[in-house]
Amino acid sequence: MTVRVNTEEKTLLIKQILTYNNTSNDTLNHIILNDWNNAFSSKSSALAKKYSDEFVRAFHLATEKERGFTEIKTIVDNDFQAINWNRPKGKVDLIKLELNQPILPCSKQTFTLVYIVKIPDSKFTKYGYNNDGRIVLKNWYLNPARFEHKKFIQYSNENLDDIPNAFSDFEIEFELPKDYTLSSNLQEINSVELIDTKKVLLNSKNKNEVVITIEPKSTYQTYRNEIIEVSCGIEDARVKEIDKAIIFDKVSRFTASKLGLPLTSKIIITQEDYARQPFYGLNQLPSFLSPFSNELMFELKFLKTYLNNYLKENLNLNQRRDYWIADGIQMFLMMQYADEYFPELKMTGNVAHLKILKPYHFINLDFNQQYNYLYMLMARKNLDQPLNEPKNRLIKFNEQIASKYRAGLSLKYLDSYLGNDIVHKSIQEYIQENQFFGTNSRQFETVLVKNSPKDINWFFRTVIETRDLIDYKFGKVTKTKDSISVNIINKTNTNVPISLYQLKNNEVVNKLWLTEIKTDSTIVLPRLDADKITLNYNNEVPEYNLRNNWKSLKGFFFNNRPLKLIFFRDLEEPYYNQIFYVPEVEFNIYDGIALGMRINNKSILNKPFTFSVTPMYSSNTGSIVGKFSAIIDDNIREKGKLYNIRYMVTGSRFHYTKDAFYTNFIPVVQFRFRDENFRVNKNEFVQLRQVYVNREKSPFVTDLNTQNYNIFNAKYGNYQSEGTKHFSLLNDLQIANSFGKISTEIHYRKLFENNRQISFRFFAGAFMYRSVNTDFFSFGLDRPNDYMFDYNLLGRSETTGIYSQQYVYAEGGFKSKLDTRFANQWMTTVNGTFNIWNWIQIYGDAGMFKNQYSSAKFVYDSGLHLNLVPDYFELFLPVYSSNGLELNSNKYGEKIRFVVTLSPKILVSLFTRKWF
Repeated sequence: MTVRVNTEEKTLLIKQILTYNNTSNDTLNHIILNDWNNAFSSKSSALAKKYSDEFVRAFHLATEKERGFTEIKTIVDNDFQAINWNRPKGKVDLIKLELNQPILPCSKQTFTLVYIVKIPDSKFTKYGYNNDGRIVLKNWYLNPARFEHKKFIQYSNENLDDIPNAFSDFEIEFELPKDYTLSSNLQEINSVELIDTKKVLLNSKNKNEVVITIEPKSTYQTYRNEIIEVSCGIEDARVKEIDKAIIFDKVSRFTASKLGLPLTSKIIITQEDYARQPFYGLNQLPSFLSPFSNELMFELKFLKTYLNNYLKENLNLNQRRDYWIADGIQMFLMMQYADEYFPELKMTGNVAHLKILKPYHFINLDFNQQYNYLYMLMARKNLDQPLNEPKNRLIKFNEQIASKYRAGLSLKYLDSYLGNDIVHKSIQEYIQENQFFGTNSRQFETVLVKNSPKDINWFFRTVIETRDLIDYKFGKVTKTKDSISVNIINKTNTNVPISLYQLKNNEVVNKLWLTEIKTDSTIVLPRLDADKITLNYNNEVPEYNLRNNWKSLKGFFFNNRPLKLIFFRDLEEPYYNQIFYVPEVEFNIYDGIALGMRINNKSILNKPFTFSVTPMYSSNTGSIVGKFSAIIDDNIREKGKLYNIRYMVTGSRFHYTKDAFYTNFIPVVQFRFRDENFRVNKNEFVQLRQVYVNREKSPFVTDLNTQNYNIFNAKYGNYQSEGTKHFSLLNDLQIANSFGKISTEIHYRKLFENNRQISFRFFAGAFMYRSVNTDFFSFGLDRPNDYMFDYNLLGRSETTGIYSQQYVYAEGGFKSKLDTRFANQWMTTVNGTFNIWNWIQIYGDAGMFKNQYSSAKFVYDSGLHLNLVPDYFELFLPVYSSNGLELNSNKYGEKIRFVVTLSPKILVSLFTRKWF
């Protein structure tokens, strides 16, 4: 290739001579080229869809200049005959060359391609151009796709760093401005300065990817020893260059000792590589808060990124299908590195030395324990996925964190079971044997099986290919002076090995591996003066629940967990019953600021049973208020749409007006459904609940016969949501002694390619029967009465003043307060919004409703909607409605409606939804 770089226009003019060597046994009539840069050209590409799935709107809102593209000028064969080309249907980032002459087995054909690459903004993938003049090129040129099993692999760019390039030999001449520098993972052969430009000649053999960095001032340092040369661009000015060189030498020698000598002579490590896959955890804190030293932080960054790039250069895998092998080796070696060089390091680094934090379990955990907990975070949410699941079907947290860690933990598990360094030797053999060839998981399995003295079929068929959980516990234990009889129960029927330890004074006196425990087994052990027996003592098995893994052999009671009170929250500690206490604040105008303490058992990982009790002191009334909840989650692991059944009881007691309490008690059962492809943002639920309410009488409330009531409520919800579109359906049935009503709500939102967004909501509700003479249970046109206390209303009984202006998206959905605000027979409304600039929208509502003894009435309103933080803080400014021109009012401020949410949980969900 000859590549002319235009740093002003952010373009590359490329002339490429491509010689394709057909090493297969098939005759090729066409070739597929990867053109992943062109994925940025369309808002309907697979890349754009991926961003939308993760609620990232920056790509959709970007200009064409920011997004980039590839413009093909000419493609000719060796006889200078034009070659017809096209982009396969639905794949804008692939090119299919229809060959004029077929390429026979063991023969070659040469093509010349001329094209322009518009480099995208780095804000999308970290790679591309930024505002400092720095350009990082990745997936920037046309390269043949891998040819496997008689066909080309046709993967689209989904920002997964898994381009299926065939390995190639390269010779590239770059022409760039003279004052710019170039760094790459190729060898630099020559550099010649001209008048305003310079030419840099690069080459290398057998690479599947070329990464180039072009910048006004080089941020790269080159390190080399007899093993490898590394261009390192990881930024950390706080670490001395001599220390960086020592770390490079240490890491490169460690890697070579574990994996063998590398195939490639040079790799590049960019800051962008690390930024895309950082070492998740406390080390992502700002430097002044970091619990690790600057040198250790640089070492962890370098180690993680070096291993990732090293494996890509030396292991010719299908990274979308068999990514778990490279991820597993990377994490396995990282754990080994920590064991070897930082055996005393804790997960929280220097924070572990603070005495005030010593009671917290996560403070005292070894550094490598974090991998297990981050995998278990997803398993407890029932969101973990098999390791052989294609990478583009993984949800983001699994793709970036949990599945990587599980792959490493699985290899560590196998290594502990087999011993004798068998897994390390097998990994080294596998890499060395397949450096020059495409390889896959079956070949990895063949090497491991060949070297293993024990049966390891369970490792691939169960640990790798399923999401089956591992969970063993003790059943009945009997002891004598000389022996122990132990019943071990396999709770999940996952037939994999489990380790059993005998301990005396917390020192291991015996260890053995147990196999073939499909349901339960009883074994007899010598006593050995042990005072405790434990399953999976060193956590080498990635097990679902560690709390049922031990038995004390002291005294009459085998398991006597002491109670441990912890402030705020902690990780689950197997040897204690943890109770957490957290200060909590709530506000409404009747109770004022309600201060209390939430007592609960909810640790960082989800539990099957959680409870929470929150007594609070009402500052306005001097009385005790509060709330409670108890939840049982039954996660369904079998294949099918039903994935969770939740049983729940909640209750609360607060003031609903100045001098009167309400008390509610609500038993609930909820069935939750999802698509078998976890990446599909579609969820359904069926919820059944009985709402019991007691309201004290008050002279400030005129509703009669509504002090005590109970309502059966059934709901069906269907939600399909992503960054560029949203659809939801909610059906609601309410049955009580004095009324019965049914309603449906449909919400649709669409962000168009011109960056205009439109949103529609439809509501229809009707009474089936009704025998009350109050509007308390009626449909609300502009705000519901919330008689089931579902909404966080700051002044739920207010009809005037600022608190009466609080708006909730429910029932009629109107923003203007009209003369008739309720309907006791039926109501149907349509609410719409359209954005005119960023968060400024116009809204319009129209509807009809009917009250008893009155004819149906048509109403409407319109105005401006300031959508500052969706669902958290919004303002509605009425302009025109059935009342007439709202702006003419002398009390216009009283007509403005607002949405405000004081719950941090809702705000946090805006940031976490892209991960889960």
